[in-house]
Amino acid sequence: MKTLYIVRHAKSSWDYPGLSDDERPLLQKGIKRTKKIASFLKAKNITVDVFISSYAVRAHETAIIIANELGYSDDKIIISQQLYHGGADRIYEELYQLSDHIESAMIFGHNPTFTSFANHFLGEKIDWLPTSAVVAIKINTDKWTELSMAKHRPDFVVYPRDL
Repeated sequence: MKTLYIVRHAKSSWDYPGLSDDERPLLQKGIKRTKKIASFLKAKNITVDVFISSYAVRAHETAIIIANELGYSDDKIIISQQLYHGGADRIYEELYQLSDHIESAMIFGHNPTFTSFANHFLGEKIDWLPTSAVVAIKINTDKWTELSMAKHRPDFVVYPRDL
């Protein structure tokens, strides 16, 4: 059994017009909401074997907040080009590379791709994955390469506004 956590980055700032899209930092409001999500995950005793983040500043900062709360060393967060530019196929490619010894992975990225990707695993589809939201999926397989074909079920979907 594998567990996949799909996390959209926290709310980011548009206050710096000179920054490129991938350089935008988090807003204080985004940090606060992500800390609520991180506390929720900690209260559920969530442990994660590997964190993979888009290289965009806002995604990586979101991953660091959650990693720190869950006791995962933030210098072990894997930075991915695939999670910034790619579609669902690129996310699958990223996950297919994981060792089968890894039982759980948490990925951090962007819409619209993350909403679309999460909907591959949800019976009741969502219209839009809000910032800092987490979709947790249980996948009935021992191999990450079987992720897209294996039986699965949602474990939980949590939005900051729910906390």
